[in-house]
Amino acid sequence: MPVELRFPRSDSGQPAPGPSVAELSLATARWCTRRGWPVHPLSAGRKTPAGNCPDCRENPHPPADCACLPAGRWCHGFHAATLDQDRIQQWWGTHPEFGIGVSCGPAGLIVLDVDAHAAEPPIRDRLLPGIPIADHIDLTGLANGFHTLAILAALRGRPSPAADETTLRVRTPSGGLHVWYRVGDGRPWQSSVGSSAGRALAWQVDIRAHGSYIIAPGTTTRQGTYTPIGDAREPAALPLWLAQELERTGHLPAPNLPGPRPVPPRARQAVLAAGGGRDRVRPVLASVLAPVEVCGQVSEGAGFSDALNRAAYTLGGLIAAGRLPREEAEQALKEAATVARPGQERRIEQIIRSGLAAGLKRPLHDNGGRA
Repeated sequence: MPVELRFPRSDSGQPAPGPSVAELSLATARWCTRRGWPVHPLSAGRKTPAGNCPDCRENPHPPADCACLPAGRWCHGFHAATLDQDRIQQWWGTHPEFGIGVSCGPAGLIVLDVDAHAAEPPIRDRLLPGIPIADHIDLTGLANGFHTLAILAALRGRPSPAADETTLRVRTPSGGLHVWYRVGDGRPWQSSVGSSAGRALAWQVDIRAHGSYIIAPGTTTRQGTYTPIGDAREPAALPLWLAQELERTGHLPAPNLPGPRPVPPRARQAVLAAGGGRDRVRPVLASVLAPVEVCGQVSEGAGFSDALNRAAYTLGGLIAAGRLPREEAEQALKEAATVARPGQERRIEQIIRSGLAAGLKRPLHDNGGRA
């Protein structure tokens, strides 16, 4: 990976010139995307995402409603994360000083962010939420997340994840540690911070998952470089015992019985706006969106591209026949597709654009036939 590049010596015996800052930034971003991890820019020398454009700063709005994201701008932090190589070239080629953030949810990652901050420990019940620690147990010397994580692991008869040499671990400039794991079950594991009153694993142990990002290995801030330790350079599968602990501590929403998702809000708007009556149009639109929504129940192997292309083609025919308003129906399909495959907006837009263009050429009338 980028932080381990080795540079040959020149004919004079001196080290040959190393890669430029721009080359290192691009190399790190591309190293991440080759693993399927969507990336977004971080402000130069900082841990925070690059700033929004002036319009987004002055007129706050939900990321889903922002025109900057489909236009290829980096507004709204991890919501802008992408796998698109052209966009990555544009971002870090123009701003090589930017750091690299990885959007954990779309990447299928759970990262334990273990802190070593100098702070007074909380009351015993907040050290390991949900696990009481009796008063007679001596906690002298407990000072940080490395300690609370070790206690949790010991209670379960397991080694501490901080010492897990089978997975990617990254030392932070502040002395903390990022322990990277991968999850392939497609479930929406949730993030948390320390020993918050809501979901939490342990004091000074944050969880980076859906709705959060992690700093890529090799990124340098004003405090220092995020440096891998040990030999592992890939995340291992999340250990079962740790998955059970995260589920116990509220990091996984309650499971729902498999079934079609409700029609998204934009789709409901399309139903109301469409001519021909609400009762007649609702099942038509719902049936078009259903195969796309079903793909969201599994992370791969569902034929998402084909399902989305067919849905776009069908919607194009319905729009061309005057049976659905284009703007609302197209937005409903985009929303359903984004829910099914978050972080793939560029790909989704391309498939929808192609399918709609083909369908618009062949109107789909009430009798099911095309012109």
